[in-house]
Amino acid sequence: MNLRAAVVGVGSMGRHHARVYADMPGVDLVGVADATREVAERVGQRFGAPAYADCQELFKHAHPDLVSVAVPTAIHRPVAQAAIEAGINVLIEKPIAATVEDGEALVAGAKQAGVTLAVGHIERHNPAVTALKSHLDAGELGRIFQMRAYRLGPFPARIRDVGVIIDLASHDLDIMRFVSGDEVVRVYAEIQQQIHTLREDSVTGILRFSGGATGTLEINWLTPTKVRQLAVTGAQGMFLVDYLTQELYLYENDEAVRAGGWDRLDVLRGVSVGKMIRFVVDKKEPLRAELDDVVGAVLEGRPPKVTGADALAALRLARALVESGQRQEVIELG
Repeated sequence: MNLRAAVVGVGSMGRHHARVYADMPGVDLVGVADATREVAERVGQRFGAPAYADCQELFKHAHPDLVSVAVPTAIHRPVAQAAIEAGINVLIEKPIAATVEDGEALVAGAKQAGVTLAVGHIERHNPAVTALKSHLDAGELGRIFQMRAYRLGPFPARIRDVGVIIDLASHDLDIMRFVSGDEVVRVYAEIQQQIHTLREDSVTGILRFSGGATGTLEINWLTPTKVRQLAVTGAQGMFLVDYLTQELYLYENDEAVRAGGWDRLDVLRGVSVGKMIRFVVDKKEPLRAELDDVVGAVLEGRPPKVTGADALAALRLARALVESGQRQEVIELG
């Protein structure tokens, strides 16, 4: 029997969840809901699913096994909590909730109800990030010194309830924790507010990780073209990920290569230009990879790739960056 999936909130992101569910083998899209009934009906008609104006109505009549929650961040908790209390597995678009307290309540509720709780930190499912993680885990970069994230683009008029840190920086905070395997112990942020009427639309952030590496974030809604890149520098060179093109490059440190690799180095004595290697990445739509993972987690009874705990860690860091920018102070963590 096919898994029954539904989507609550079928605006800019939720309609893509509906599209992918409708196309997945072994999955039936059994309903979509939106506060604007006309939007729900339009999306439901397009993908062959009943439309509802209320999530409770959807839960009662469609009986989904899994629901994607793609509503505004401010109402993540009540919608996801309603699904959890109905015994439904949940995928929440990031961030997990508006506040850490709300996120903690959702994690605790899902655990008590025995349902899967996944969070849509979609960059974790980018094939270039998956490839980067495998190369780092194999020790191909040696010790990591620095990570630098660039996430730039124009202001999205749909965003009103959060600033650029919660909306965009949370991606890179999650990815840096994921690829390094380390926790952040200190943050500092400089923020600007140029276009957004209520919150920051630009942040330059500095992170210190428990393993000694530093991370820098340059993220804004002020750039007229999209840039989505991550650079990871270590003893043996620098990996560069382009999220948009799903490409992965390694710029080798020839000094380390000629010394026989990081495992033979007691001390890094120099850096010189080496080969540039472009890795073959098996490209795939990250949202499809994300939903494949969550559906598999529900069917197999395993944790999803991005758990509630992962999402809470990213949200705590994002909130710390907001606090740092507002107070113009370094924030120590843990």
